[in-house]
Amino acid sequence: MDGTSPSAPVETTLPASGRSFAGAAHVVFRRRADRTEIADLYQQSPLRVLFPATPDDPLPLAVLANSAGGLVGGDRMSASVRAEEGAAAVVTMQAAEKVYRSTGAVTAVSNLLSVAPDGWLEWLPQETIVFDQARLRRTMRIDLEGGAAVLAGEILVFGRAARGERMLSGLVRDAWEVRHSGRLIWADALHLDGEVAMALADPACFAGGIGYATLIYAADDAAGRLDSLRDALGGGDMHAATCMGPLLVARWLSREPHRLRDAFARAWCVLRKSRGLPGQLPRIWHV
Repeated sequence: MDGTSPSAPVETTLPASGRSFAGAAHVVFRRRADRTEIADLYQQSPLRVLFPATPDDPLPLAVLANSAGGLVGGDRMSASVRAEEGAAAVVTMQAAEKVYRSTGAVTAVSNLLSVAPDGWLEWLPQETIVFDQARLRRTMRIDLEGGAAVLAGEILVFGRAARGERMLSGLVRDAWEVRHSGRLIWADALHLDGEVAMALADPACFAGGIGYATLIYAADDAAGRLDSLRDALGGGDMHAATCMGPLLVARWLSREPHRLRDAFARAWCVLRKSRGLPGQLPRIWHV
């Protein structure tokens, strides 16, 4: 994976500092007897994969950690996770990811999730904080086979809200693709370029929101989860959920990212419980 999408080729100019890296991780989970175990693991610095114990949750947890402490222009980061037939696992991030100001080069992030029949995979990264004048292109592709299910989400924060900073200009492209049995069932992309602050302030766009979250639930029983998901959505200034065949999509916008994070987490827990799993997030989310 190289962080590209068919409609948005990635720029390759390196930052003036010359500092850039290509981190990567690949994890495969498989089912053996009555438990899920790690079948394959590859990691390339500065991206590391940790596997803490999960005494309060029956599913194994993989934690992605960027030891570089953030991303700058020219950096590449890619992750692929596969759940084999009947396997179930959770993937999260060690902390919020920071995308720093760029001198012109793009930061490219690409993620691929694939789930075999009767598999279950959760992709639950913490926030991505995009600094002023950052340039980020991120892609997420999800491939599901028959009977597979996935719960995946992302949270974007435009600027360091805790310090009163805002993203005024730059590039953010966040693209999703979901395929079921090889057929594309959903594609979506957020694209902000140039004077980002204007779009964030515009009542017809973000209406002052600086936190933006997407949650998807793809499974054969998606339609039956829509009402309970909508009941759990509150907490952002704007929020909505819809169902398209085997896919639920929920979105939030908020001027207060911490409220959005709480609402996102609440909806996540509701969908987990509907699968017979504990209605809780990994402990690292509360550190």
